[in-house]
Amino acid sequence: MESFSPLTAALGGSLIGLAAAVLWLGNGRLAGISGIFGQLLPPAQTVVWRLVFLVALVLGAWGVSQLFPALGVGVGGVEPAALVPPPAAWGVPPPVWLAVAGLLIGFGTKIGNGCTSGHGVCGLARLSLRSLVAVAVFFSVAIITVTVTGIV
Repeated sequence: MESFSPLTAALGGSLIGLAAAVLWLGNGRLAGISGIFGQLLPPAQTVVWRLVFLVALVLGAWGVSQLFPALGVGVGGVEPAALVPPPAAWGVPPPVWLAVAGLLIGFGTKIGNGCTSGHGVCGLARLSLRSLVAVAVFFSVAIITVTVTGIV
């Protein structure tokens, strides 16, 4: 966390909130990424806006990284961002680590009926009690995970 800046964090959070508000006002949909992605297969009738949203999400992140490399999450904004390796003592290869992490996240969003963007950004903004409970669980599990793995 040596490159954390409150300014960039506030700017990023504001842009996420703006994107969620634009989607809500323009399309009447919540910006929950797992729900948007999850409705692609099998294709829903509303597949076009979902694809546009997801492509814009990826291209927007890539574009900002190209325009403002100093805002990178690498060390001091100089080194490129890298995935956190699994704890060495566990002996888990990185591809297995990523696959298990991805499956756990997918399983969690399915049983939690949404992800951090859906519950944390949109649900809390709507004062949803279910989203408040979900976000409390997300944060608790994150704290436990970091404590157990010692990654950060």
